[in-house]
This record gives sequence, structure tokens and C-alpha cells, in this order.
Amino acid sequence: MKLDGGCYCGAVRYVAEGEPMLKAQCHCRECQYITGGAPNMFLLMPPAGFMYTKGTPKQYTRSDIQGAVTREFCAECGTHLTTRRPRLPAVIVKVGTLDDPSLFGGPQMAIYAVDKQAFHFIPDGLPTFEGLPPR
Repeated sequence: MKLDGGCYCGAVRYVAEGEPMLKAQCHCRECQYITGGAPNMFLLMPPAGFMYTKGTPKQYTRSDIQGAVTREFCAECGTHLTTRRPRLPAVIVKVGTLDDPSLFGGPQMAIYAVDKQAFHFIPDGLPTFEGLPPR
């Protein structure tokens, strides 16, 4: 599978090739900040198949928490493109940045439901975890 995407203003573009390792929705408080309040839909993609094809994203990693993720976003328009977790051999790609978000299809699970807001929707029957799923 080849997925093309980028930011709202077009300054940063990427390609992600390979089969998605996971398709999910995240309800964590951090994702709510990034999305403006909704759960975050994402794909875990193989890092070897991911590359930026235009522009360079700005990165942000919190220095006040242990094991903080690195968020990559467009410095021009602010679109959050990816997240990189320490020790996770995958790139977390944000579904809304895909040129064709319909390729996502739908989540396989919901994570960090402990932070779910009353107005968030989790489809009936979707495996749901209070935090990360067991490995």
C-alpha cells in the first residue's frame, strides 16, 4: 500500500509505503489537544517506508515527562502529521493528513479510553483499552 499525504498548506508532504501495522483511534488527553477535542485516528506504518518528500516538519518533544513522544508538524500551518514513540518501530501517521483518508477504512481498536470524553464515539464491538493494548 502506498499512502500520500501532507499538511493543510502543502509545505510538507510525505509518502508512507507498506502495510499498516495497526489502524486505531486514540482518546488520550494529548491527542485531544492535537485534534481540538476529538479522538485521533491513526495508522502505524513501517518506518522504512516513510519519508518526507517536500519540506521538513518541525518537531516537539516534552522535556518534563519520561518517555515523551516526538510530534512532527508543519511549522507554517500547524498541521500535526506524525508522532514517534520511543522504542516503537513504527511511524504514527495521522489519518486526516492522508490525501485520501477513506483508505483508512476504520479503526481496529480504541486506545486510552480512560481519557475518553462523553461526546467521543467508539463503535459498538470495537476492542477498547483503558491504555495501550497488551503486547
